[in-house]
Amino acid sequence: MMRLLSGDTPRSPALTVLLVIIVLALAFAPFLFPGPLAYRTYSSICLFTMLVLSYDILLGYTRIISFAHAMFYGIGAYAMAISLRDLGGGWGAIGVGLAAGLATALAVAFVIALFSLRVRAVFFALVTLAVAVGFMTLVSKLYHFTGGEDGIAFQVPFVLGPGYTLTDEPVPGFNLIGFLTSGDFAGAWFDVRTSGMVLIYYVLFVAAVCIFFALLRMMNSPFGRVCKAIRENEFRAEALGYRTVAFRTINVCISAMIAAFAGALAALSLRYINPESTLSFDLMVNVLLITVIGGMGTLYGAIVGTALFVLAETYLQSLLAVAHEASASLPLVHAMLDPERWYLWLGLLFVLSVYFFPRGIVGQLRLRSESRRRRVGADINPGPATDPKETRG
Repeated sequence: MMRLLSGDTPRSPALTVLLVIIVLALAFAPFLFPGPLAYRTYSSICLFTMLVLSYDILLGYTRIISFAHAMFYGIGAYAMAISLRDLGGGWGAIGVGLAAGLATALAVAFVIALFSLRVRAVFFALVTLAVAVGFMTLVSKLYHFTGGEDGIAFQVPFVLGPGYTLTDEPVPGFNLIGFLTSGDFAGAWFDVRTSGMVLIYYVLFVAAVCIFFALLRMMNSPFGRVCKAIRENEFRAEALGYRTVAFRTINVCISAMIAAFAGALAALSLRYINPESTLSFDLMVNVLLITVIGGMGTLYGAIVGTALFVLAETYLQSLLAVAHEASASLPLVHAMLDPERWYLWLGLLFVLSVYFFPRGIVGQLRLRSESRRRRVGADINPGPATDPKETRG
């Protein structure tokens, strides 16, 4: 396990338990959480995990603030959508779309990095913001090619569609949420229709797991250690002989290609894309928030932060509706718990998470675990005793 994690373990019992719960829930999600809303939720967690992982190696490991990351996600999605629309819904079209998306993202990222990484911090962020806005405008204007604001609908291979079934007989599933809320063990069982949607979900899940382990290995390699050195003190890294611009450029290109790959898988999963879902500034803000809340420069934070964010965004409004009805006798509380104000409560949750977890959830859990180990070590080895008289003397 240490080798698989490249020596970078969670280093916190609480974090380990949280990660195990999230990964196991995602691994068996189609057989634990029925319904289209649940499917969209756990699929979004896998997609956003890949996207946030790719952004964390920028912001968390080299302190590169980019507002164009959602653009690379959109490039991958549009390349896949256009290929499937124009070449037909076959496997060859998927290969062409994936290759085109990765190549385009690599080329655009290299050009942006080549001309922009020599400027510092906020100036690079502004350059990437201008490029992202320009690209989104271009996509909206090229209606005959990109579908404009209406987006693109397309066909995928039959194996990946809802009409295909992996088995003739349904597979039994256990509704975990239904059991926890009702306590009815017998009534919690349901039949899972193992359609192509289940298959594409496991493609997303396996892709997210593979990308996580690959990036964990990369950031604990000599390349990753140089990136960390650039993050801590770029001038010192340059003085040691490292070409920091080259390392930052490589990092930007790798990050862009992973984001484009996630976008291509998103297109396959959704079978419809538009600028709002793949290129909007809201998407970029969400990625930035998840990275900060989960814990920058940890990679584990992408998993934890994404799971909490997507669950809050999906189910907070429903929870507020229940609380809204229950508080009918309290006018002020009743008004504050209106489901229409769910964005207010979502923002409040983010503020509280940043306040109580200033290093992100993963960073704070690791810090507390390290402090606890130090206290235990101090209790076991208190050090040599001293004579009070000698101390006064």
